[in-house]
Amino acid sequence: MDVQRRAAVVLELEYQHQLLIARRTLLRRRRRRVPRWWVRPWLTPARRLGYGHYNRLMQELRVEDENAFANYVRMPPQMFDELLNRIRPVIQRRDTHMRPALDAGMKLTMTLRHLATGDRYHTLQYDFRCGYSTVDLGGLEGHCQQFQDRWNVPHALGALDDKHIAIRKLHNSGSVFYNYKGFFSVVLLALVDADYKFIWIDTGGEGHQSDGQLFGASELKECIDDNTMNFPDSDPLPNDDRDTPYYILGEDDFPLRTFLMKPYGRRGLDNDMLVASYRFSRGRRVVENGFRILANRWRCFLGTLDKGPKVVQLLVETGVIFHN
Repeated sequence: MDVQRRAAVVLELEYQHQLLIARRTLLRRRRRRVPRWWVRPWLTPARRLGYGHYNRLMQELRVEDENAFANYVRMPPQMFDELLNRIRPVIQRRDTHMRPALDAGMKLTMTLRHLATGDRYHTLQYDFRCGYSTVDLGGLEGHCQQFQDRWNVPHALGALDDKHIAIRKLHNSGSVFYNYKGFFSVVLLALVDADYKFIWIDTGGEGHQSDGQLFGASELKECIDDNTMNFPDSDPLPNDDRDTPYYILGEDDFPLRTFLMKPYGRRGLDNDMLVASYRFSRGRRVVENGFRILANRWRCFLGTLDKGPKVVQLLVETGVIFHN
């Protein structure tokens, strides 16, 4: 009997406990605060048209100061309009019975401002008066001639290097994105021409990977190996009669190949080797300068991006397109 009574008491206590939890849940639902408004007053379409940056400031800059307009979105009005016309069919949404859709031009402007300044989404929502969830969004021979004319490096097709884009630490990512510089990053591997323009990029690198690993696993290396890169045929250098292959300029971390040249080591160099190393180093600086220009134009890349790798890759690709 004692065992049966104890079991009955336990069951009764468990029942009372579950009943108490159910009552508390019901009271919480009843006490839930009723929303004060469907859309916050300062986010209404009328306020957005009257006070938002896109509908007020942008239009003033377009009419009164084109230089300030170009500084604001990093491109002149004509280029902005052309870009908007091209992407409008993709980003423009339809109006609904609940609310009108945001203008495609405002979406583009918010994206450009985020790239240009690195402002967080929570900051942009106040500037443009929209909700936070809305913001969360040539031939190789020609390159060779540019390198020879501008940097005195004949037969160079481009300069190859990588840049670490700092990101926040991802949950349960371990040390996958942790680089030797001491922070978490996504790696941009890029081939840049003599005019600081990006010929080819790969944004899928993880911070722990070395330059050699990134290049070895890249699409660029695969295209070179299967001869789909369309390298020009070997021909003599200036003031020479021996055929010399065309090549890409790299730094010390990349492997030395017939298609990938890098400066000599620092010891035991004769005069010809010193001149060659100087020329290679001088030509390779274009990729470092290209990274600096990209980051200073789109200043979000100067800080730590509070986003996942996929979003960061899209931001980098977008920034490179606008840079070129």
